[in-house]
Amino acid sequence: MKKLLLSILLLSFIVHVQGQTKSPAEFLGYELGDRFTPHHKIVAYFEHVAQNNRNVVLEQYGESYELRPLVLAFVSSQTNIENINQIREDNLKRTGYLDGSPANNIAINWMSYNVHGNEAVSSEASMWTLWELINPDNHNTKVWLENTMVILDPCINPDGRDRYAMWYNQKMNTRMQPDRQSMEHNEPWPGGRPNHYLFDLNRDWAWQTQKESEARIKVYNQWMPQVHTDFHEQGIDSPYYFPPAAEPLHKQLTPYQHEFQNLVGRNIAKYFDQENWFYFTKERFDLLYPSYGDSWPMYNGAIGMTIEQGGSGRAGIGVLTAEGDTLTLKDRIAHHHTTGLAITEVTSKNVDNLLKEFTNYFKDNRQAPRGNYKSFVIKNAEGHGNLESLLDLLDKNGIQYGAAAKKTNLRGFDYQSGKTASFSTDEKDIIISASQPKSVLAQILFEPSPILADSITYDITSWALPYAYGVQAYAMESNVEPAGIYIRKPFEENKIEGKPLAYIAPWSNTNHAAYLSALLNDKIRVRYAAYPFEFGNEKYPSGSILITRRGNENIVDFDAKVIALANKHKIGLKAAQTAFVDKGKDFGSPDVHYIKPPKVALVGGQGISSLNFGEIWHFMEQELDYPLSIFEKDQLTQIDLQDYNVIILPAGNYNSLTDATNKKLQEWVRAGGKLIAMESALSLFNEKEGYALKAYSNEEEKKAQEKQNEDMAKAAQTSPFQQEERRNISTNVAGAIYQVKLDTTHPLAYGMNENYYTLKNNNNRYAYLMNGQNVGIIPTSDNYRTGFIGYQVKPMMAQSLIFGVDTLGKGQVIYMVDNPSFRNFWQNGKLIMANALFLVGQ
Repeated sequence: MKKLLLSILLLSFIVHVQGQTKSPAEFLGYELGDRFTPHHKIVAYFEHVAQNNRNVVLEQYGESYELRPLVLAFVSSQTNIENINQIREDNLKRTGYLDGSPANNIAINWMSYNVHGNEAVSSEASMWTLWELINPDNHNTKVWLENTMVILDPCINPDGRDRYAMWYNQKMNTRMQPDRQSMEHNEPWPGGRPNHYLFDLNRDWAWQTQKESEARIKVYNQWMPQVHTDFHEQGIDSPYYFPPAAEPLHKQLTPYQHEFQNLVGRNIAKYFDQENWFYFTKERFDLLYPSYGDSWPMYNGAIGMTIEQGGSGRAGIGVLTAEGDTLTLKDRIAHHHTTGLAITEVTSKNVDNLLKEFTNYFKDNRQAPRGNYKSFVIKNAEGHGNLESLLDLLDKNGIQYGAAAKKTNLRGFDYQSGKTASFSTDEKDIIISASQPKSVLAQILFEPSPILADSITYDITSWALPYAYGVQAYAMESNVEPAGIYIRKPFEENKIEGKPLAYIAPWSNTNHAAYLSALLNDKIRVRYAAYPFEFGNEKYPSGSILITRRGNENIVDFDAKVIALANKHKIGLKAAQTAFVDKGKDFGSPDVHYIKPPKVALVGGQGISSLNFGEIWHFMEQELDYPLSIFEKDQLTQIDLQDYNVIILPAGNYNSLTDATNKKLQEWVRAGGKLIAMESALSLFNEKEGYALKAYSNEEEKKAQEKQNEDMAKAAQTSPFQQEERRNISTNVAGAIYQVKLDTTHPLAYGMNENYYTLKNNNNRYAYLMNGQNVGIIPTSDNYRTGFIGYQVKPMMAQSLIFGVDTLGKGQVIYMVDNPSFRNFWQNGKLIMANALFLVGQ
């Protein structure tokens, strides 16, 4: 745990002169609620308070993609602030991360604001809450801060917030205009909710794919608060929501976590009742998916809570509700401010019991872990392409792991077969024992099948890391401790002398794809092998890349560049002095293909899923570092498509495209273009002339589905009205994992194992292509592994397409029924996306 930064900050704080601290209105020059405050002014106010008050210290813990600062304010009594490092270390002793017994009884109450940028009331409320916590006239807060360290993160998502705030402040009328149809109440695409790369940061706590999340969790793990609150907004007509949370609640949550949520709820209710403010509890917002701002802290021993105010982006500074009332920004600020103080009060008044239960939680984690599975084994770890990424994720989450014993016979749940099986460990295997501080989080991230107390849930219902990373793993009901420290094999830099005829690199993960991208960006010509081969006593799979001297004669410092880029991306190269291979096809074979650099266009705009768009954009820029052009869907009519050879259509509604535009796209494909269609974008091609994609392989299948739809409609006619939501979920898919059979001889599946695990988030179903390549399929119902899928949909998934390639003339349409890189944490599917970009059609 690092202390240096906090020590420096504390030192700088101590020399500050106690000055006159201004209220938000005095500092900003307008009342909170009159307009939306830009992020830089929010930070400036927090800096002002920290510089003029000995109860506050400010830390910048990171910055957003658009270089806006991410800051935390630590607020407590002057004595506690002076002992801030000791308080932090004492708290870590409660978790077992540091040895010894704590010397104080100070609780940590962390409040996070504005994770969704256009839920912009949160940051406004944070300023008022900061002011009230240090207000010398407020006796209550002074008492609370004697035994509580409050940590305020005023804006988790400054890029999204400023996208919304700047837009709204430009569009707002001089007088408040509550008419919902007015321009200021209708954000343009993509809206302010997501961050720069259009990710939902409230789904990224565990995965930390975004730099804002990674920076925040790093500091969170250095503090491990007892209480964490995540402030949000919901629809305009929704009353205020606060805990306790709704079912399904994960079985790993403790009785005390439930109890404390009830204490919080009753205290907030007391203040809301005094003001006659509406609210609801125990509905809609569950605690299952592990990457929320309430569930992830819960699985880390805290009391994690979501707070939801009615409003969001459409509300502006004032909007008419369905009842004809005007919901103002000032109302919304008051509600969140009241909640923040109420939670701080509960924390302070229950500090002894809170700290006792927190300490016991981590003691149980280390000595008597809860849950069905007590340990997990990752088999033959060193040879797997996604291992480093998986270990990075465990490190970021603070999950401990170690090396297996040389030879141990065990039994456990086999993720691949979905059944219990016998296996043996060796020294290359990794052990994750549940007997550790992060026991609950480790078990939840690895558990094969979360138990659902209620099938109506807010998000996906399965996420097991062995499926997401494609590793062979076992879950065991008995505890197996690591035999020692697992030492990551360090990368040995390539030191190749001379001028070989060619360099060979394997193809099995996104590091290899990033290396290929770097070579192409440097104008280096690259080829790939369509068939496996052996060279110099090493085996190379299909897709392995060849960088030959022939064709690169014009590259200055060719060898130095090839080797330097390989070292940067940690790719081991093989130098070849001959094109004659030991086994397989020689380098000059017609089956060793030149890779024509992709000229990529990504389609966005109104109707396009901003989340799927962002996943692709982030993957291209941050992981592959490959250039792409971005244009809106409605520009397809005007744009010269000949400037591109790859066009990506993210999930979305393409109904607005004219027949002429659709014809233009098909002609472009036939001339040699490559079109990659994701999820709902496939509807653009379903049953359309010239394309092979169909929902049903024959008329019999189609009629059977129509009959099922008729039966469902008849049943709905007589079912109770209040059962409508449950009836609807019978056709839903909420993150079900299926084993997919891949044709690894096709370029779309190069570098992959034959068995791939897909995360299904929609009920789209397509038949095998009659004329085309069925690269990824679900052969039978037995391929289902875990996660919720409605009973009406489940039978339909047998004999369905997941990945297919449709050849039209000189070009291809690549169909991706499921998203291979969902939220960019589904690591094992990213190579399929890279194959689609670089290898298919070459």
